[in-house]
Amino acid sequence: MSIRGKTAVVGIGYAGLGSSPGWTPIELAARAAECALADAGLHAEDIDGLCASTFYHLFPTLSVSEQLGISPKWSNADMTGGSTFIAQVLQAALAIKAGLCTNVLIVYGSAARSTKDIYGIIDLPLLQASYAPLLPVGAYAMSAARHMHQFGTTRRHLAEVAVAARKWAQLNPDAALQSPLSIEDVLNSPMVCDPLSRLDCCLVSDGGGALIMTSAERARDMPQPPVYVLGVGTAHSHRDISQMTDLTTTGAVESGQRAYNMAGVTVADIDVVQLYDAFTILPILFLEDLGFCKKGEGGPFVADGGIAPGGRLPVNTSGGGLSFVHPGMYGLFALHETCVQLRGHGGRRQVKSPTLGLAHGNGGYFSHQATAILGTGASL
Repeated sequence: MSIRGKTAVVGIGYAGLGSSPGWTPIELAARAAECALADAGLHAEDIDGLCASTFYHLFPTLSVSEQLGISPKWSNADMTGGSTFIAQVLQAALAIKAGLCTNVLIVYGSAARSTKDIYGIIDLPLLQASYAPLLPVGAYAMSAARHMHQFGTTRRHLAEVAVAARKWAQLNPDAALQSPLSIEDVLNSPMVCDPLSRLDCCLVSDGGGALIMTSAERARDMPQPPVYVLGVGTAHSHRDISQMTDLTTTGAVESGQRAYNMAGVTVADIDVVQLYDAFTILPILFLEDLGFCKKGEGGPFVADGGIAPGGRLPVNTSGGGLSFVHPGMYGLFALHETCVQLRGHGGRRQVKSPTLGLAHGNGGYFSHQATAILGTGASL
């Protein structure tokens, strides 16, 4: 069943970014939903499909529905970590096309910064738990160390990712971190888990994010420029880092190709890219696995401002999880920024006339990957 161009994102919103003490994750999700509803020109009662996920709730769709006072016909509470929301775009598109619902809200809320409680929720298998690994950073540090050993990637290459994100963040008035950042600042920051230093690690934020999808036909009558869903691909490879077959190759190879195939485009067609960047090694691996450069060439690709403003490829134009926001799971915010760019609403960080955008999410420890390709009306 082809879903290319059959649905579109018509509303986006976020709320409570940074530190929001006293607000629960469900309240932050509801605040973001209200922003997305206003953006789309809709009311809560117009929502009849719901996708929700948090770190905290066994029944997130039920909790969000109750908070918003809605009774959706269709709901989805799949949880795959930071890739969850991009995977839910696929589920929402299928549900809308099948006639199960009309307007789908995808929403997330987190109090990760103010409560500092999400890391106690992460479960470990007995074998790994006995070694008391420092997770999640330890998992990604192993991947970074292996990539350095195998391909000659350097800490300076990793630092380039953080510096590029900060340069984009300086153009985003909503970004948490906007002070200047140099390669030397990253290299000299305290080591957290070799080879990743403090500035190789993402923010820990509070916040809620939301987007609303509907059919392409209805989207044409909405107040905002529709952002069409062209292709979505997912891949599930393992649960724990100890079971990852190759620490330098992720399931993004598969999820990306599935998304390209569904969208009918190639990597060369993509104008703007939003990648999950909980740690600086992630964008390097995803640039390789999604086909923007060959395996092992991610370090040189990001060097010399390659993904910064004015570089060869605009990546994480909001500032990403490293400098904009990271409330435990970042995937919804990658989708949000893709829509901002395709609408032409990026302000000082706006990429010139993009037609196609790619948003990529990472769940677990490279465990689950999800890639979405979105486009303007000109892409249809």
